[in-house]
Amino acid sequence: MASPATTAGAEPASPPPLTGGTLTITAIALALGTFMQVLDSTIANVSLPTIAGNLGVSSSQGTWVITSFAVANGISVPLTGWLMGRFGVVRVFTFSVLLFTFASFLCGIAWNIEGLIGFRILQGLVSGPMIPGSQALLIMIFPPEKRATGLAMWSMTTLVGPICGPILGGYISDNYAWEWIFLINVPIGLFCAFICWQNMKSRETPTRKVPVDTTGFALLVIWVGALQVMLDTGKEADWFSSPAIVVELIVAIVFFIAWVIWELNEKNPIVDLSMFKNRNFTLGTIALCIAYAIFFGNGLLLPVWLQSNMGYVATWAGLVAAPSGVVAVILTPFAARLLGKTDARILATFSILMFALSFFMRSGYTPDADFTALVLPLLVQGVAMSTFFISMITIAMADIPAHQTPAASGLSNFARITAGSFAASLATTIWDRMEAVHQTRLSETMSSGSPLWIETIQKLQAAGLSLQQAVGVITSQVMSQAYLQAALDFFRISGWLTLLLIPLIWFAKKSMSNGAVHAAD
Repeated sequence: MASPATTAGAEPASPPPLTGGTLTITAIALALGTFMQVLDSTIANVSLPTIAGNLGVSSSQGTWVITSFAVANGISVPLTGWLMGRFGVVRVFTFSVLLFTFASFLCGIAWNIEGLIGFRILQGLVSGPMIPGSQALLIMIFPPEKRATGLAMWSMTTLVGPICGPILGGYISDNYAWEWIFLINVPIGLFCAFICWQNMKSRETPTRKVPVDTTGFALLVIWVGALQVMLDTGKEADWFSSPAIVVELIVAIVFFIAWVIWELNEKNPIVDLSMFKNRNFTLGTIALCIAYAIFFGNGLLLPVWLQSNMGYVATWAGLVAAPSGVVAVILTPFAARLLGKTDARILATFSILMFALSFFMRSGYTPDADFTALVLPLLVQGVAMSTFFISMITIAMADIPAHQTPAASGLSNFARITAGSFAASLATTIWDRMEAVHQTRLSETMSSGSPLWIETIQKLQAAGLSLQQAVGVITSQVMSQAYLQAALDFFRISGWLTLLLIPLIWFAKKSMSNGAVHAAD
């Protein structure tokens, strides 16, 4: 059993792995904890109109249900390393799950929008250690030769959660009450917390008392808060045409620089940035963030395009992406076994190639594409997802000491979540800007003096439409085609950007899932 505190200068001992049925049920509980948190970051998105309507507020006020959680979560995730070093990984994770469960219950019984936003802030604050904590514990409870299995379970829940969130949220809002998108967390959270504490309380990690870096924490709160508010409200405010967005960007940049300088020179930093001196951690985290941002941006854009231009309802738009999650769940265990014998850089390259292929296949979508044609590229994406996280995390965490795993996990997940926030904010904005370019080009070919324009107008009028109606039909078709072309361009660019990550991965050292890193490579 690990001692409750480490002595000065001693190397903290790694908690022993679990075995048998205890290992299985604990791993399932940890995976459910991850799934619950990831699910909650997206499940409310499609339910916003219902929530806003039931609470009697505008849609713009309702968006703070999402923004408040994102800001609070973004602040708390990078604190994971300090919290777990101070109080222990098991203790912090378990209490985080319990508090998240309590906050979810409060969200479910919220009586007005102010209360719901306040409870969502609490939910975001206490959920920070859940994802990096579950990742660190899954790595910890499996023996080194089976570490890939733990990463596979974490990977499945992290990737499938964002896909299931909108589908489940839409179904619950349409068929039950929006409150249940939060209340369903209660039984899951209680089960997760009970199992984890019961099976791992005697295997708590060493702790150490360190001063609280209040200055670093204050700087972190300011720059992360300003950045998240800017990203979540930027599109609605027309980005940099809004003075508020400009001020938020300046505040985020200035305080970020001040935070980095302070943390690098602080003896006991709230976030240990020195881990970026590790080559594999830096390269793996950068590749993970960029690839995740591209994946997340495309995941947001596709259902929006299907609903706005292809006539899909929210549920069916979500079902288009659902098969990719199914494929990922089926293949990830096999990928985990393969990772135990294969260089993680090879599997990461394979994952990137499959992602790129999926994006390029989507760039061939047509206005009359049926459900099968839409789903096929997503099936390829499912293959990519099965090896994506486990290979990237293996590269990043391969030569991180066991006692630094929680801090490294918190830092890499913070970077990934921030990258996802950028993608969520910029994807639809870029799509709208590209649509405007295509609409201008298409309109130039449809001038009032164009023979094609005149012929089309005459055919529509012959079908019984008035001149105004005929112009409206043509305008609608031009806009639909412009959005389609913009989406195809977005998919195509995503494919090429993804391929550019391959050289970055091969600058890292050879990494195996059992923790072996080969300096010669």
